[in-house]
Amino acid sequence: MKNFKKVSIIVVILWVAIIFYFVGYLIGHKNIVFETNYKPKITNLELKKPESVDFGVFWKAWNAISDKYVGTLSPQKMVNGAIKGMVEALGDPYSSFLDQTENGQLQQDLAGKFEGIGAELSKKDGKIIVIAPLADSPAEKAGIKAQDQILAIDGKDTSNYSLDEAVSKIRGAKGTDVTLLINREGFPSPREYKITRQTITVNSVKWEMKGEIGYIEISQFGDETSSLAKKAAEELAQKKPKAIVLDLRNNPGGYLDSAVDVASLFVSSGSVVVKEQYKDGHKDELKTTFEPILGGYKVIVLVNEGSASASEIVAGALQDLRGATLIGKKTFGKGSVQEIQNLDTLSVLKLTIAKWLTPNDRTIDKEGIKPNIEVDLTETDQAQNKDPQLDKALEEAGK
Repeated sequence: MKNFKKVSIIVVILWVAIIFYFVGYLIGHKNIVFETNYKPKITNLELKKPESVDFGVFWKAWNAISDKYVGTLSPQKMVNGAIKGMVEALGDPYSSFLDQTENGQLQQDLAGKFEGIGAELSKKDGKIIVIAPLADSPAEKAGIKAQDQILAIDGKDTSNYSLDEAVSKIRGAKGTDVTLLINREGFPSPREYKITRQTITVNSVKWEMKGEIGYIEISQFGDETSSLAKKAAEELAQKKPKAIVLDLRNNPGGYLDSAVDVASLFVSSGSVVVKEQYKDGHKDELKTTFEPILGGYKVIVLVNEGSASASEIVAGALQDLRGATLIGKKTFGKGSVQEIQNLDTLSVLKLTIAKWLTPNDRTIDKEGIKPNIEVDLTETDQAQNKDPQLDKALEEAGK
């Protein structure tokens, strides 16, 4: 009788987990690029069990573990592991199952303050890749670059790490060290970088006048980006600049809402800034929010391999709608939206539910945004404190 009750409880837990998987309904729409909350919105509802899936193997494994495993069992951990494996089987580095600790880290990132090395990561072709180090972060100061491959973390090979596992290994308390084995194009062999973790505080918007040209640098699209960008636009507009240079280099992304707000400062009211394309093919259009304070000014946009996600949305929108000149290198190509769905009070599912398209229906994901004028920025340039990309942008802005 005891065993029967035990099996009954386990069966109930498993079916709850399976229902989470097959419900397939997507709620939410505060529109994220990689992390945020959502307003309820049902985009799909499918409760049918797939006819072609044989769950017999799953139950055989479950029963064998339950009956014969000599150690202590935690049915909830087993369910969590099953869900994590199911999500990882999608092969999408941006979809993941997050437990309480991982969910807490996710919520900290775009609040603009966390402890770590300050580098945004992705996974491409099975490798952990640096999208971009944040400005003035320990990672940037140590010499980490966009597109660096992280082969090992503290001596442990990353080839079998998920993206979230790599992030959690690199994260850590302020003052502690982490050693990354980095491979980079041009390196004769991988090199180790020892980095001391610090509290990362992101000041996402900086602005100034460079002669007659207004200059705005946005390092990520976080909680305060919209208000700071609006303030920058208002202050620069009062100075009547000849043109505006918008610097989105090494900007790994952030909130979609912030990206739409920033683009709105430059394009006509009522314009479509970006489109979301869902699994069933339908598209949602996201339109401008702010008044176009800088709509009458010529705009040059700086991008590079570290410009991803929200920054690609802004760059693509200004290229399509304003004929803005993009200068630098082709962007990263992270053009998908992840929904955050609470599975219970402790864990969440982060799932890719849509792809981003520019106003002219150009695909961002895996394609990136190509600059109108390609300009390199070499390590030699940086060592000599030169910035040919910015120089070219200021030259074009002055024409």
